[in-house]
Amino acid sequence: MSAIRYLRLALLGLTLALTALLRPSALSAHEAAMGVLEFREVRPGAFVGRWSIEPSIGASRVDLRMPSHCFLRLPEMNCGEKGLVGPITISNLGSNMSVVLIKVIPIEGEPRSYTISTANPVVTVLGTDAPTLEAWVELAKTYANYGIDHILLGADHLLFVLGLIWIVGGGWRLVKTITAFTIGHSASLAAAAFGLIGVPERPLNACIALSIAFVGVEIVKQQRGETGLTARYPWIVAFTFGLVHGIGFAGALAGLGLERRLLPAALLFFNIGVEIGQLAFVLLVLALIWAHRRLDAVVPRWGEAVPAYLIGSVSMFWFFGRLARVFVAI
Repeated sequence: MSAIRYLRLALLGLTLALTALLRPSALSAHEAAMGVLEFREVRPGAFVGRWSIEPSIGASRVDLRMPSHCFLRLPEMNCGEKGLVGPITISNLGSNMSVVLIKVIPIEGEPRSYTISTANPVVTVLGTDAPTLEAWVELAKTYANYGIDHILLGADHLLFVLGLIWIVGGGWRLVKTITAFTIGHSASLAAAAFGLIGVPERPLNACIALSIAFVGVEIVKQQRGETGLTARYPWIVAFTFGLVHGIGFAGALAGLGLERRLLPAALLFFNIGVEIGQLAFVLLVLALIWAHRRLDAVVPRWGEAVPAYLIGSVSMFWFFGRLARVFVAI
């Protein structure tokens, strides 16, 4: 492997590692930056509202605007004879909370869900149980954007993908490896979202950190001239750890209480968003590789192993921090 390749990966690995290390929230891994606001009708036109999942920025700071005929002072809301119909707006969503799920539970009929995001800050409650084409389009845009945000803010997942790229290299071998990883996390994401499998979140987050440490060890083996398991069977390793990371992704949708009829579509577009974000990251790394091939640069011999040890060190920092959270919860 050329010195320039060591240099580019060292710089990229150092940037990712230090950024993740300085963010205490990384210990929480794939926790969702999503709030859930529930309105339950107690008598015609009168609702009780509550945050079933309170946003990180604090409920009191959310700029929530209901239809003009509705009088809102949480936990009470009165919409009179018209009922809860019309536009709902949240205008101050940001990085701490990018999505809010509005759940409307009427006295009669099926509960309805409406998703507000930074990309779609306004939804219209139509007072009908049948989702319209506009509602489906809003759902698609919202959850695709949510998936992109989720993957690009997930430093642990990106660090694992970076390790795979380092070990496997480019070409079809990389395409097959990333495809196997995608199949793995897509399958477990779907199974976990539909409740077919369930793993406690905190132990799972610790396992995700260990998967990154494993890749770091494999990189060191490769540098020493040894052939590790990932180098021999990259697709099997990628698929196996993809299953673990996919269950972690499911944590972003768990507990939101999405309607069963909306869950398949939300899951599909969330996964599409995750894949778009992952592909963008892979293309970025490949672009950096292409760009650095044109530079005449060298790295000291001692610096060749720095990125691998940074990946290992940060992942073990995450592991012990997340493991501590497991025992605190017992």
